[in-house]
Amino acid sequence: MRNFAKKNKVLKLNITNETSRLKSVILGTANDIGPKPTLEEAYDPKSMEHIKAGTYPDEVDMVQEIEAVEEILKKYEVKVLRPKIIHEYNQIFTRDIGFVIEDKFICANILPERKLEIDAIQHILDQIDDDKVIELPDNCHIEGGDVMPHRDYIFIGTYRNDDYSNFITARTNPRAVGEIEKLFPNKTIKSFSLRKSNTDAKANALHLDCCFQPVGSKYAILHKNGFLEDSEYQWLVDFFGKENIFEITAEEMYDMNSNIFSISENVVISDAHFTRLNTWLKSLGITVETVKYREIAKQEGLLRCSTLPLIRA
Repeated sequence: MRNFAKKNKVLKLNITNETSRLKSVILGTANDIGPKPTLEEAYDPKSMEHIKAGTYPDEVDMVQEIEAVEEILKKYEVKVLRPKIIHEYNQIFTRDIGFVIEDKFICANILPERKLEIDAIQHILDQIDDDKVIELPDNCHIEGGDVMPHRDYIFIGTYRNDDYSNFITARTNPRAVGEIEKLFPNKTIKSFSLRKSNTDAKANALHLDCCFQPVGSKYAILHKNGFLEDSEYQWLVDFFGKENIFEITAEEMYDMNSNIFSISENVVISDAHFTRLNTWLKSLGITVETVKYREIAKQEGLLRCSTLPLIRA
C-alpha cells in the first residue's frame, strides 16, 4: 500500500460529470520525456505508425502544445497541478493513471511500463484524505480514459472478449467494471465493449474517450465503429437523442476528435485542426478555445488524455 502523509489534507475532490465548471486539474508534462521509443517499446498502434515513418514527435513541440493548454486553463482561473518530472519518462497522459468519481480518487492499474507515473503525483495524493484514495485489486485493469462519470451514471469502456490478454490496447477489464459497481452502488454503471487493434490505429478505440464524450449541457460526440456491439452504441444514441449527437467519421476518430476537454458546459478546449467539430460546437453557443495538439496526437491521445480533473463545481 502507498504511504499517504497525515498532514495538509486540503484537496476535497468533486467530480460527478465531464462538463461542470472545472476548478482543479492535473495537467501532464512532456518535459524530459527521454529518447524516442523503439517499436518494441511502443504500446499503441499510432505511436508505432509514427515511429516507423520517422515522424514521432519531438519533446520541444509537445512541451509547447501542453503549455498552450495550461495558459487557457489559467485564463479561466483553473488551479493547475503538475506531476513531478521523472528523468526520461513519458508523463503526458495523466488521465490514464487515475480518475475521480464523486470525492474519491481511484488509482488506475496501468501498464507495468508506466507504473512510475502514479508515483510522480504522490505529492498531490498526499493532500487527499486517506480514505478517499482507492487502490483496486491487482487483477482489475482500468485506465481513466475509459471512465466517464455522468450524473447518476458512470460510463466505462472495456473489452469483454476472451482474447483480452492478446491486446496491449485493451486497458480496462470486466473485473474492474465490477469493482467500480461495488464502490459506487448509488450509481448506474453502463459499460461498453470497444473495438481493439494492436496494429491499426484506424480500427482501435484505445479508450472510451477515443470514440465518445459528453459535451455541453446535453450533447455528445460519438463514433459508431469504436463500439463492438451495435446495441451499446444505439443505447448512447437513445440516451442523448440523435439530434444532440455529433457523429464523427473514421478519419475524425483517428485524429482524436472526441478527445477534447471541457472547462465548463459553455467552454471547451479543442484542437484547431477539428474544423467541422468546432463549427458544430460554436453553433451550440459553446466557446471553443483552440490549441495545436497535432504532435501529441501522434501518441493516440489528446486533450482529455492529458488532463486529470480533481474538482468541478
